[in-house]
Amino acid sequence: MRIVIENAAIATVDAQSEAGTEYASGHVVVADGVITAVGDGQAPDGLADRRLDAAGCLVTPGFVNTHHHLYQWATRGYGQQSTLFEWLVELYPVWSGIDEPITHAAAVAGLTRLARTGCTTAADHHYVFPRDGGDVFGATVDAARRVGVRLHAGRGSMDRGESDGGLPPDDIVETLDDALAGTAEAVDRYHDSSPGSFLRIAVAPCSPFSVSEDLMRETAKLARDKGVRLHTHLAETLDEERQCLDEYGCTPAELADRLGWLGEDVWLAHGIHLSDDAVQRLGETGTGVAHCPTSNGRLGSGFARVQDLVHAGAPVGLGVDGAASNEDGGLGVELRQAVYFARQKKGPHSASARDGLWLATRGGARCLGREGEIGSVEVGKQADLAVWRLDTLAHAGIADPVVALVFGALPPLKLLLVGGNPVVEDDRMLTVDETEAAAALRTASRQLAEKR
Repeated sequence: MRIVIENAAIATVDAQSEAGTEYASGHVVVADGVITAVGDGQAPDGLADRRLDAAGCLVTPGFVNTHHHLYQWATRGYGQQSTLFEWLVELYPVWSGIDEPITHAAAVAGLTRLARTGCTTAADHHYVFPRDGGDVFGATVDAARRVGVRLHAGRGSMDRGESDGGLPPDDIVETLDDALAGTAEAVDRYHDSSPGSFLRIAVAPCSPFSVSEDLMRETAKLARDKGVRLHTHLAETLDEERQCLDEYGCTPAELADRLGWLGEDVWLAHGIHLSDDAVQRLGETGTGVAHCPTSNGRLGSGFARVQDLVHAGAPVGLGVDGAASNEDGGLGVELRQAVYFARQKKGPHSASARDGLWLATRGGARCLGREGEIGSVEVGKQADLAVWRLDTLAHAGIADPVVALVFGALPPLKLLLVGGNPVVEDDRMLTVDETEAAAALRTASRQLAEKR
């Protein structure tokens, strides 16, 4: 199917200038799921099976969410005034009750929420595998297929329970061998490396305080043997840094370097507490960082050094993080949060609305190793496009459409395409019944709470 979107403002976020090429009134042509033309003015006649008049709208690349825990949608509202470690101690026993149906309901709801806020690609990090929970990883994969968005599924793992000095209870950690076997099986079963793939798998042990050094080393080797990317939490809190210094005599970033966990095939969640040397090292190695401003604020974890990382050459994208530490669960608001967090740290000149848009699109695509496929509106790239309505009262009078998108209320979507497939249209999900998804989530949350 060929689709023409015309008469819209377009922010391509391409690499032709610092801000990317922009059109005040332009067109995008999509054929067979790929962008075939982008330009000023109206598209020539006769190019399309469907023409969309997008006057009053802004077209952007679909947003890329680089870090999430979809199963946590079943546990929103817990630990509202906790630090990360306090929050985890409260939530781990609850998560020990997740199973396949609960995980599926949470993932459908979470991915639907992401799509409704402009997200076309989501990276999920699932690291809790209760012994009687069924195929919780497969449940998330099935949910992404149902919703119709791209999924980078991180097969997580934890092998360091309370008896070994870790935070999680012993009954939700795996043995080293089981974790490696489960991770290898997930890659072999699901990973699709083809261009335009809707499903890729990453190797994703949880964090230094829940994973042994052996598991970190062996998962890095496994990932590189199989040619997939690596993901983990790192440098999120001062508690984590103190624990690393006490146990290993080094910072989390130094530990990651020592264990082979820096490189162009790695992206790290949070990366808040980094020294100047660590920032430089991440830049030198091309290690990415998923910046999760709302979650960081919710848990009081600190301010990530986003601008310093970008200037050092490290890929940086945006992440929603688990909905249990970000009850909003949408990606759209993270653009504004990222800009505001940067300004709180370094003043109003440190970050612009277009910086926020870049982080949510090309920056995220770089983190996931997909800058050649997604993250900008360019000929030859996948047709992952968000068409935002800016003709509402909430945006009236804001002349700059990118400023309206980032600093104003999140606009309704006129259309969201993923690989050329409509997923949201006229601010309504096409692939999922939202009322049914909400009911299933309420049931899942109640069942999980009752298991405690």
